[in-house]
Amino acid sequence: MVRIGSFFGLGSGGLQIKINLTGTPETHPKDIFYLRHRPSWKVRKNVFTALKSRHNVVSSVPTLSPGGGDSTTGPQRIMVYSCFHDTEGDVKLSMAHGKKLDHMGIQVKFFGRIDLESGANEMRPHYDFISLSKELLPPGSLFDTRTIPFNFRGVEKIHESYHGRNVSVKYFVRVEVQRQWLPPITQEHEVLVQIPGVEPPVNDPIKMEVGIEDCLHIEFEYEKRCYHLHDVICGKINFLLVRIKIKHMELAVIRRETSGEGVAAISSPSGAGGGRGAIGTTNDVQNIVTETQTLLKYEIMDGAPVKGELIPVRLYLRGIPADVTPTYHAENNRFAVRYFLNLVLVDEEDRRYFKQQEIILWRKDLG
Repeated sequence: MVRIGSFFGLGSGGLQIKINLTGTPETHPKDIFYLRHRPSWKVRKNVFTALKSRHNVVSSVPTLSPGGGDSTTGPQRIMVYSCFHDTEGDVKLSMAHGKKLDHMGIQVKFFGRIDLESGANEMRPHYDFISLSKELLPPGSLFDTRTIPFNFRGVEKIHESYHGRNVSVKYFVRVEVQRQWLPPITQEHEVLVQIPGVEPPVNDPIKMEVGIEDCLHIEFEYEKRCYHLHDVICGKINFLLVRIKIKHMELAVIRRETSGEGVAAISSPSGAGGGRGAIGTTNDVQNIVTETQTLLKYEIMDGAPVKGELIPVRLYLRGIPADVTPTYHAENNRFAVRYFLNLVLVDEEDRRYFKQQEIILWRKDLG
């Protein structure tokens, strides 16, 4: 059970609201999972964090739930829910001793919202694809403690929670206490949702030949195009012609987030930025914002190759020091998140030759 509480100052009549969501990983092992931290778009500095055993998540020190914690029970673990799990629980309304609050009705609401957190769409920064409301109490007065159950059953959650640089997908429960002549008292709790998927039925290998005429000709192959989030990318690079002095070769995993109205019209990505940080660009015509991040970069060859040399590639997605998400394909025509493998060759004059290939990521299990 997750408890979220909040105290309000003058003008609220000493009201305290707690939102309790029922269910734990112990009671619903297939639908609820403990997370180590709140998902973020940022790349972590410690690359070994992602390699910790998933069993340590349950036994580790609890972390604060989204929205805060209850002062009486201490900090809570962050939990993620399957899209098939019903959002239900109860709302506890507590009044300070000797206080009374007159209200015009109390409601509990459930939202699924896409937030554009930059100037990508100033006219419509929010889009609610789910908006449900239920009455907890009719107009009246509060002067004691009330615990009222609620449930939003059978709600189809079509998008997975996502916390990006310029866009986010959020599900949250909101309690609103309506008051006459005064703004309502509200309390929110975010519900993190993940969507387990299945492997795409068509998952052909990636084979390409690239090069520079009469200078360089290489053939690279990856075993498949679609990977689950804990998968291993395996492949090989074959040098068919080498007439330039190559110093080293590296492979990078790149995430490109595109947000704004009309992202489905963008068919081909632009060049990727380098470096550990994020590089943002804006399309003024379509009001589209693109954020490119290099999530992981590692060297797979050092020294000059010769004709016929074969370089193996083996990359563990679970070792990426970032919260890797499934691929998002122009969701609601407002945002897309795509992943790319970027192969870079650097010669002795520090000239860079690169080839980029998109991969599709999907979620196999919660976590």
